[in-house]
Formats: sequence, structure tokens, C-alpha cells
Amino acid sequence: MPPYSPLASHFGLDTGIAFLNHGSFGACPTEIVERQNEIRARMEREPIRFFVEDLEGLLDEARFALGRFMNADPEGIVRVTNATEGVNTVLRSLRFEPGDELLTNSHEYNACNNALEFAAERSGARVVSADVSWPLKRAEQVVQAVLGAVTARTRLVLISHVTSPTGVVFPVAEIVRELNVRGIDALVDGAHAPGMVPLDLDGLDAAYYAGNCHKWMCAPKGTAFVWIRKDRRDRVRPLTISHGANSTRTDRSRLRLEFDYTGTADVSGFVVLPQSIRFMESMVSGGWAEIMRRNRELALRGREVLCRELGATMPAPESMIASLASVAIADRTAAEAAMPTKYHDALQDRLIERWGIQAPIVVHPRGSNRRMVRIAMQVYNTVEQVEYLARALREELGRE
Repeated sequence: MPPYSPLASHFGLDTGIAFLNHGSFGACPTEIVERQNEIRARMEREPIRFFVEDLEGLLDEARFALGRFMNADPEGIVRVTNATEGVNTVLRSLRFEPGDELLTNSHEYNACNNALEFAAERSGARVVSADVSWPLKRAEQVVQAVLGAVTARTRLVLISHVTSPTGVVFPVAEIVRELNVRGIDALVDGAHAPGMVPLDLDGLDAAYYAGNCHKWMCAPKGTAFVWIRKDRRDRVRPLTISHGANSTRTDRSRLRLEFDYTGTADVSGFVVLPQSIRFMESMVSGGWAEIMRRNRELALRGREVLCRELGATMPAPESMIASLASVAIADRTAAEAAMPTKYHDALQDRLIERWGIQAPIVVHPRGSNRRMVRIAMQVYNTVEQVEYLARALREELGRE
């Protein structure tokens, strides 16, 4: 088993596993897990005081830290448990009419597309999907495909900042800017973006932005947010309607009153966001900028290894790669597609069972048998782990 980097000592990862799938659920430093446990212990020592007296201040501190991290007005930040919940929160709050069009594209995350379909079915609207080609030669192809599918009936565009299946950074700034000119709201699925690429949400000016903190920011699991532009904050309500709905308080905004407390929940992960941001920043000289640079360099080098060893071509330009990278491998057969699996694909099962490798095998586009292997590189990973993955794939694909 190839070694992790020395920075893996900050994480509780199983050294008997080559963990190349940070992108799915992240990994949290042990120091932050311990800090979260301290918050949990504090909550259990005196629950009433924690929820009634302490919670608002702790959530405010976390929101302000997160706002500074991604240059976002903290008053527009609300807590959710994951980006998919954030997308659902926005979609379930909005009202559409029969004939309205909700635009997605062929690289979008399945769960969020499902939420879009649900919203459309409920209102009589319809979902339209722009066909963004794959492989990609340039970012302009994404812009042209998405904007080319916009019509006079388009009411909302769902667009990933970093795509999950293909692992590319979409040119969201250019797309959002043009949508704003046309008076069309953008809902950006930023599940992977915080901690992977620099963010400026105030500057991006999307109507809605949902993001995870437990992925590339390495915060505890179930830590995410929705950022809502100031002129759209009166439109969004939490999925759970609770006490804040009829509160008469005037010292807090409606967003705060409705979202900050929706009932008893473990909010310790969100509460320790300030400590999580500072700890990761202190991990390497150069802070977050250096972490992002290192991870991107690891992903680019890892992609080169996979393409060379598997005889694959680069599916996207370097300018569209951050910490995720996907490479095409042999299509799966009809027999393999019919196999029951634990993970996404029978090949992925064999990678973990025979080789101790956690790396997703992704089918793209949906409904096809075209497979890719995706690597997600964090500070604890090494290129040697990708070389080990390439060796495993050569053997397994040879058996197929």
C-alpha cells in the first residue's frame, strides 16, 4: 500500500486504505473532531442553556467566519446539512407556473436533478437539460451550451460550480453574469467549491448558492450552507417550518429566526467552522491558497499518470481542473451493468475488496455504459497512490 503524505497525520484515515475519494464525503482533521466533541459535551452538560442562551451567538460567529472565507454577506448565509438539502430548500421555496422551464445540464448531480424534477412536477413546469459535451476542449463550450438552451420561458438555471461526475470547474461567473442581464435567476450547486477554488459570492452575484463545508473545507460531516442574495431573501424558507415562523422578535432577521432554529439538532459541526477554517489554514505555509494550489497540482499529476498508464486522452483542459479529475476507462459490458453492486460499479467493488482503494467509478452520461475513474486529491494524498490505482485498474480491466 503506497503511503499517505506526512499531512495525513492530522486525519484519522485508515492507513490500510488508499483513500482517493475525498470528494464524496470529505475527511475531517482529528483536532476538529475533538473540538466538535467538546461542543457536544457542552450541549449535553446543560442543554437548555446551550439552545436557549448560547446557540444564536455561536451560529453568528460561524456565519461571520464563513462569510469572510468566501467573501459573502453573512446575513445571507443559512445553515443546512448538505448542498443537496440546500438546493431542495431553494426549489421548495420558489413558485413556478405551468409552462415555466427549469434548466439543468448533462453534467449535473443526479440528486439535484431529482429535486428539480420534483419542483417541476409539483407546479406543471418542465425540466430542460442542456447537452454539455464530454470531453471538453474549452470552457466556452459550457457557456454556449447552457445559454443556448435558455428561452423566454426559462425561470431558473441550476448549474454546478464544480461538476461531481466529470470533475471540472464550470465558468459560472460568465454564465451567472449573462443570466442576470436576462433577468433569470441562477441556483449554483457549489457542493465541491468551498475550499477547492477561491470564492467571491458577493462578486458572483448569483441569486442562490448552496455549498458544502464538509468536503474540501474539511469541516465535520453535515456542515453546509445556502447563501441567498439580498433581493431574494424574502423568497426562501427552511424545509422545516418551526417556531420562527410566527416570532415577534425584531432584533433578528426573518432568515435568522426561521433557519437558525428549526428544532433540536446537532449543530456542533457548523459551530466549529471558525476553528476548522483556521486549522486548515495553519496546516501549510501559505494557508488556503497553498492548499488549493497543492491539491490542484496533485490532481493534474494524478490525471497525467492515469492517462499515460491507461492509454486515455485528457478529457478537459488544465484550466478547468482543480482538485477533482476524471479519466475515461473501458466501457462496462451489459453483463457488468446488470450485476448487483455495493458501490456505483462492480469494478469499484473490486478496487476496494481486492486492492484497498477507494476511488469512484462513474458512469457518464446517465443511462450509458461509458465509465470514468475519478480521483479527488487532498493534502494527505500522494501521486504514488494514483500510480497504485493505475496498476489496479490495468489488472482489473485486463480481467474484464
